[in-house]
Amino acid sequence: MRQKKKNILEKIVKKDYNNELERTLEEKNYSENAKNALLGLLYKIEAAYKDFETVKRDVETKEEYILNFFNIIKNQCDSIEIIKMTEENGEIPENKTYIIDKKNKKIISYPIERKLLYAINKIANKDKIINDKYYIVDETLSNLINVGHNINMVEPLRDFNGFSWTSIPEEIESIDHNLIYQNLRIILGYQFLDKWVANNEFMIDYYEQFKEILDEKFGIEKRKKIIDIISKLSVLLEVKFNNEKKEELRKIKDHVKEELERIEDREIFTEEITELKIGITEKIKDIDTIINNKKLLEKEYKKRNESLPFDKKIFSMRILSKILKEENEHNYKELEKLNDMLNPMKFLKYKKDLEDKYKYLKVVDSPNKDKELNKLKINLQKLFLKLLEINVSKCETKQEIEKIIYDYRYYMLLQYDYKNEIRDLDELKEIIDIVGIKIIEKAIELKVIQRISDDKKTNYEILKNIFNVRIIRLEDAYLKLIKEKDKYFVQIFDENIIEEKVQIQKPKELIIKPNKKIAIWC
Repeated sequence: MRQKKKNILEKIVKKDYNNELERTLEEKNYSENAKNALLGLLYKIEAAYKDFETVKRDVETKEEYILNFFNIIKNQCDSIEIIKMTEENGEIPENKTYIIDKKNKKIISYPIERKLLYAINKIANKDKIINDKYYIVDETLSNLINVGHNINMVEPLRDFNGFSWTSIPEEIESIDHNLIYQNLRIILGYQFLDKWVANNEFMIDYYEQFKEILDEKFGIEKRKKIIDIISKLSVLLEVKFNNEKKEELRKIKDHVKEELERIEDREIFTEEITELKIGITEKIKDIDTIINNKKLLEKEYKKRNESLPFDKKIFSMRILSKILKEENEHNYKELEKLNDMLNPMKFLKYKKDLEDKYKYLKVVDSPNKDKELNKLKINLQKLFLKLLEINVSKCETKQEIEKIIYDYRYYMLLQYDYKNEIRDLDELKEIIDIVGIKIIEKAIELKVIQRISDDKKTNYEILKNIFNVRIIRLEDAYLKLIKEKDKYFVQIFDENIIEEKVQIQKPKELIIKPNKKIAIWC
């Protein structure tokens, strides 16, 4: 299978992307402006992807990305309409820039390239990528990952232009979704998340695999903390962006709370369940009696039809008999559920499941949701940094620590909110420094970057600046320690970018000369 996929990619690589897309578009009934918009997207992605791939490292290849783009256009977009923003139209709501119709495989969009690309990726999403049995998070966590994935897929076009790497917070569809998704991508790898979102292998429980990967890498306790935080975040973000869902989740929360209160007194709960069992057992007997007695079946047939409108009437006793059997199948299932509740072990599991649901749902009624959201986001970042610290300690090769350097630099420059990048947050400063020092020391130990000083603190104070630069290839970066009178500054640059000087404390035990350009990479 892998060889077959490789052959397909090689064929596409050898062809001109524009010609390939034009041939695909010939099969579609798209307008000229829609075709031109798609060709424009492809051109810009082609120009920008090399830099995107260099900066993030752990991403699909350009060929894989474009193949995925072609497949969505070919298989899931029968119609794309581009509407001028000046036109009067009732198709796109005021607060939207596009709409998608998955049933009819149709996209209507304003001529905003990143929004069109977002819509193309969104139309390919399955609404739920988590099994129904994981009630609550099956929807909210599915949405969190899907939205994050869509934002991630737009990034090559949004933040890269073939010359530079620039992030504009206002252009990110949801900073919160993107931050959480990038946390998961760095921890899990893009391949697992891509497979999870595609979810083509229906027999695989990716949520269970997600837990197993975290268990293996970081242990059960840390896995529980991660899932607890992102589950609560997924509910809060659902409430933040979807008012209808907010009311639905509130009703579910109230129901779960009532059920928890009802089962608190085990003796009373057992009596209630027993009474329900007796009632359902009597229903089953009554239905069996009716099915097996022609006169009673005929009487039931007349009784039901008297109260039904014409379009809902039962047109034969044979159909009624089938309906009654289906009702009894449902009754047997309900009886089985009630029996489970009386089983001590299954009762405890039922109670635990309710408690877990309520734990996630009660954030719906948080008196200050923005404050709760921020608290959870900060806690997730602290936990993420601890997990990254574990990964640093496991590094044994140059390739492993190089990837972590790039991951960490990318992470430092991620938007936390509209005003701040991760590196700006005082709440994270202590753990950022702890992890940063370990990365620098490990990189020096594995001879990836140059040692600047024999003093550990000075070394970090100078070299940590590589995590703050938007130079595409860090391997091409140079460093200059500048001395001006009694002040010291660090400046990092390559052939294209010269970063501003950053003042530092007087360095100790230097093994380089001030005012001399040196390569950072060994």
